[in-house]
Amino acid sequence: MRPTVLLVALAALSLSACSPESDKSAENKKDAAGPIQPVATPAPSGSYKLDKAHASLIFRVSHMGFSNYTARFKRFDAKLDLDTARPANSKLEVVVDATSLETDFPDPKVVDFNAQLQNEQWLGTAKFPEMTYRSTAIGMTSPNTALVTGDLTLHGVTKPVILTATFNGGYPGMELDPNARIGFSAKATLKRSEFGIAAGIPPPGTNMGVSDDVEIIVEAEFSGPAWTKPAP
Repeated sequence: MRPTVLLVALAALSLSACSPESDKSAENKKDAAGPIQPVATPAPSGSYKLDKAHASLIFRVSHMGFSNYTARFKRFDAKLDLDTARPANSKLEVVVDATSLETDFPDPKVVDFNAQLQNEQWLGTAKFPEMTYRSTAIGMTSPNTALVTGDLTLHGVTKPVILTATFNGGYPGMELDPNARIGFSAKATLKRSEFGIAAGIPPPGTNMGVSDDVEIIVEAEFSGPAWTKPAP
C-alpha cells in the first residue's frame, strides 16, 4: 500500500472510531449488499485446460535498481475446474517445467545464462525440475477480479502465494472454435529468499544485486466443454 493511501485509510479509521454508530451503519450496509456476484458470462462451468498457444508466464526482478530484468518459462500447463456461479468453488492446478527458462541472453555461446540460472545457486533444476501451484482459496474482490491463494512449490519449498486475478471474459464455443473459452490475467509477488534462493540479493540499504522480490505475470486462455450446435 502506498504511503498516501495508508494515511488516508488511517484517517478514515480514526474518524469512524469516534462514532460507534457509523461503524454499525457500515456493517449494516455491508450485510445488505451481500456477497459479490461474479460477472455474467456465457462460458459454462466445467473442466478447462490451458491453451498453450495463448498463454505466457513471465517473471521480473530489479537489476541494481536500473531495470526490471524480464525472463519467462516456455513450458507449463494448467487445469481449471470452473464454477461460474460460485467462483470460490473453482480449483486451479499449474505445473511449470523449470528447465524451460528463457532469458533471451544475446549470445548464449559466450554465456549460457539460461544454464547459469538453473544451477544449484539459483533454481537447482537438476534436483527440482518442476514448480507447482495449487489453489487453496479464491475470494472475489469485484465481479471480475479475485485473490487466488495457493501453495507454490519452488526449489523444494512450499509456501502460500496470492495471485491477483482478473477474468477477461469467455464464450460457450462456436462452430469455428467448438470449445468454450475463457481468459485471465494474473500477477503475484514473492520473495525468492523464502524459497531458498538468496544468491545476489543486495546488502541492506543498497541496490547492488538482484532483488529479493520477484514479480510474476500470467496471461492465460483456457479451453473448456465442447459446444453443442443448436438444433435446426
